[in-house]
Amino acid sequence: MRSLLFVPGDSERKLDKARQAGADVLIVDLEDSVGVERKDAARALAAGFLAEPRAAGTPRLFVRVNALDSGLAEDDLAAVMGGRPDGIMLPKAEGGDDVVRLAAMLRVHEAENGTADGATAILPIITETPAGVLAADTYSHCGARLAGLAWGAEDLSAAVGARAARDADGRFTDLFRLARTMTLLAATGAGVAPVDGIFANFRDEAGLRAECAEAERDGFTAKMAIHPAQVPVINAAFTPSDEAVAEAEAVVAAFRAAGDPGVVAIDGAMYDRPHLERARRLLARARAAAR
Repeated sequence: MRSLLFVPGDSERKLDKARQAGADVLIVDLEDSVGVERKDAARALAAGFLAEPRAAGTPRLFVRVNALDSGLAEDDLAAVMGGRPDGIMLPKAEGGDDVVRLAAMLRVHEAENGTADGATAILPIITETPAGVLAADTYSHCGARLAGLAWGAEDLSAAVGARAARDADGRFTDLFRLARTMTLLAATGAGVAPVDGIFANFRDEAGLRAECAEAERDGFTAKMAIHPAQVPVINAAFTPSDEAVAEAEAVVAAFRAAGDPGVVAIDGAMYDRPHLERARRLLARARAAAR
């Protein structure tokens, strides 16, 4: 997955429009974009949306439920699990134990709805509370459902009382750069996809493009979007270029031809095992993007 597009769960018009956005994943939102008085309506709309036939090549469908401590998550799951979502996004996660807890809840709903055990992935947002940031290293052993780790600045800003998450030049301040870095390290350590946070100004295409380039450079493999117009930019940024693919193929081929040694020389430059691993990861991303 490269692009994950949030869609308010209480808007039939936006749900229908989102299908054509080209996102790899649609996140039907039952949390922040839905007011308390609209939760039931959003659950009903989301359930109907999930139940519609899905053609080959259509986006994967995730649902962002409300936080586990909100008292709303169980009702969210009861409403949508009959539609067999591909995954559940868990907001305000505060460690691997939250993933384990959600996995147990999903197992019950999967059994009740005739869904294969373990079929529903989990994608937590791990930096929305101070405790969540500090628990970033606890996701390595929380089960095969874990599809990635995502981060976000907005709720963390409110939790710590920060007046802004970005400086005058539009760059994240130290606190939020730390949260971003912790997510990247935690996801990589857990062997799952690191997912970059949203870029709120959906009219600033140049700013989004620059932030995507920085995220891809640093090791993120996907980014969340809040508007359909952001999806093509994100997809382009996180799809390996033909040049990058050719270079990676050359690295893999050189190691294979040399009998898989520790180091090989290519055009006068030395390449070691980390270069090989990086090349293999890039090729895996390219294959996934081509599907």
